[in-house]
Amino acid sequence: MRTIEQHTTLIKTYAAQLGFDYCGIARAQRLDEDARRLESWLQQGMHGSMGYMENHFELRIDPTKLVPGAQSVITLLLNYYPAEQQDPDSLQVAKYAYGKDYHEVIREKLNRLLALIKLHIGEVQGRGFVDSAPVLERTWAQRSGLGWIGKNGNLLTKQGGSFFFIATLITDLPLRYDDPYAKDFCGTCTKCIDACPTDAILDNKVVDGSKCISYFTIELKDKLIPGEMKNKFDNWFFGCDTCQDVCPWNRFAQATQETEFSPIPELLHFTTAEWQSLTEDAFKKIFRHSPLKRSKFSGIQRNLTFVQNTFDGEGPGQ
Repeated sequence: MRTIEQHTTLIKTYAAQLGFDYCGIARAQRLDEDARRLESWLQQGMHGSMGYMENHFELRIDPTKLVPGAQSVITLLLNYYPAEQQDPDSLQVAKYAYGKDYHEVIREKLNRLLALIKLHIGEVQGRGFVDSAPVLERTWAQRSGLGWIGKNGNLLTKQGGSFFFIATLITDLPLRYDDPYAKDFCGTCTKCIDACPTDAILDNKVVDGSKCISYFTIELKDKLIPGEMKNKFDNWFFGCDTCQDVCPWNRFAQATQETEFSPIPELLHFTTAEWQSLTEDAFKKIFRHSPLKRSKFSGIQRNLTFVQNTFDGEGPGQ
C-alpha cells in the first residue's frame, strides 16, 4: 500500500509528464482572509458589470463546497510566454490569447491527470478548474509554495515571472503539503502601478477590475466603451499585458514548450488595415480555437473601432 509521500510524488511526476511547469499542493481549508478581501472588493464595485463575481461566494472561499470531503488542493502552472511577439506598433492582443484557447488545452490535461490518479492510486473524488469556476487560484498557488502575489494581482515566480496559466485540481486524497510562499519580492518596485494605462492598480495589491483594459475589451458587453477611456488603451484591443511587460521578474520569462500555444500566424502579422477589413466568416475560421472568440466578432469590431478612433480623436461616447 502506497504512502501519502508516494502518492504526492506520483502526482507531481504525472503533472510534469503532462507538460505542467510547476505543481504545488496545499491543505484544503476555508479561506477566511480571502473572504474578507473579496467581500470588500465586491462592496467597492471593483468587479464592474461582472455580476458573476458576486455569485457562489461560499464556493470561492471553501473548496469542500466544490468537492465534498476535499483534503488537498493541487495547483499547476503552465507557461504561455510566446517565442514570437507582435510588432509593438501594431494593434495589440494579450499574449495569453496568441494560440489555442487555454481552457481547452488545460482542461484536457486536468482530465488526464485525474484519470492517472484514479488508475494508479485508486478511486479518488476530484474536480479540475481552469479560470472558469469560483476558485481563488492565485491564493492556492501561493499557499502551495509556487510564488507570491504581486502588486498587479498576478502570481509571480522568481524562476519565470508571471506568464503562467493557473489550474487547480481539488481532491479528497490526503497528500503531503508544500509550505506556503512566505516572501514578497516586489519590494519597493511600483513599475506595474506606474505603467498601468488606466490607473487600475492600487498601491495595496488590489486591482480595480472595473478600470482594467482587459475588462473593457473582454468582459464588458456594452455596445460602446465609456468615452472617459479615450486615448488610454495604448493600442490594446483584446486584453492587456502592460503590468506584466514592465515587471522586472519577467526578464526571466522563457518561451513556452506547449505547442498548442504557438501563435496564430495571422494574429502576429495582421496589419491594422487587415484587422479592420476582417470579415466575420474569416474571423470565425482563423480564430475558431482562439480566446478571441470570447468577445465574438461584434466585440472585436467594437474594440478595434474604439482603439482606432480614439487615436484619431473620435472616441465613441464623445
